[in-house]
Amino acid sequence: MSRNPICARLQAAGFRGATLALAFSVAALAQTSAQAPAKAPNQAAPGTSTTQPAAMPPAASPAATPGGQLPTGNDEGEFTIKRSVDEVNLIFTVTEKHNGHFVKDLQQSDFALLDDQKAPAKVSKFVQQTNLPLRVGVVIDASTSIRTRFLFEQESASEFLKQVLRPQSDKAFVMGFDVVPDLKTDWTNNQEALETGIAKLRPGGGTALFDAVYTACRDKLLDNSRGQEPVRKAMILISDGDDNQSRAYLDDSIKMCQRADTIIFAISTNTSPSRGRGDEVLSKMSEATGGTTYFPKRMEQMSESFHAIEEELRSQYALSYTPADFKTDGSFRTIYLIANDRKYQVSARKGYFAPKN
Repeated sequence: MSRNPICARLQAAGFRGATLALAFSVAALAQTSAQAPAKAPNQAAPGTSTTQPAAMPPAASPAATPGGQLPTGNDEGEFTIKRSVDEVNLIFTVTEKHNGHFVKDLQQSDFALLDDQKAPAKVSKFVQQTNLPLRVGVVIDASTSIRTRFLFEQESASEFLKQVLRPQSDKAFVMGFDVVPDLKTDWTNNQEALETGIAKLRPGGGTALFDAVYTACRDKLLDNSRGQEPVRKAMILISDGDDNQSRAYLDDSIKMCQRADTIIFAISTNTSPSRGRGDEVLSKMSEATGGTTYFPKRMEQMSESFHAIEEELRSQYALSYTPADFKTDGSFRTIYLIANDRKYQVSARKGYFAPKN
């Protein structure tokens, strides 16, 4: 009988049978992974398995982090654990495969996790429908190719920020791009300032999509994460995906988002009947970072896509764990997170870059 590749790796590491003793209190992961291109390790994703793993014992109670900080929380799902250099904070969503509806009531034992092909050493926290503060970058394509759709993009983006941002805890910035990124409004919780920034955008020029995503993550979202408690970082990317001016490559922009722990939610402005290369680009960005790409059939449906993003942001789970055999060598570590019940689909980033000493 053929052997599942991940099961083979687990057996080579000393695990036997259908049971994997995870600190994560989950069932064993029996999952086929797709091989990623050499330049884009973030594209690897788990497949399916015919093996039904056995149930696992309950996880240990939260323990102190290496830095001595104890994770804290409350019954409302607040997630206030302090960052540690070897601690991974993972945000993810779960949907039903047959209808795409979000699933919000699963338990820790309903999931299986591998980090760099190994079970985590310790899980400190698992919460449903996390209330982490939002840090949202609204990045809007202002190139000539989307001129006819631009006004509606602006109106929809402004309405989205009105509905989603909570002034007491959330912040956002607004960036447009054509041949160069153009920051219109820096981090703020001021709704009027954000709307003014969106209104100032003017379409014209070529499309440097990869440069804009790279710059937004490097200069705004990566910097925003340093030395602070965990937040949910997301980029709302509105574009047709057709890059023709960037110096950065697609993989460069994806990797920078992964370094910044940022989820991309893309809205395609391609209104043609068929999906093009630009749509494929947007899908690769969102899938690699744990987000979703939306394809409104008409521009009037863009507001529906924003509503879907809002629901997804409010339907997320959060967990914090310490990887096994963690090294601060700057390497890319893959994440495999699945639901044990195969009727559910998990959306999570495909991996992250370890810090480098």
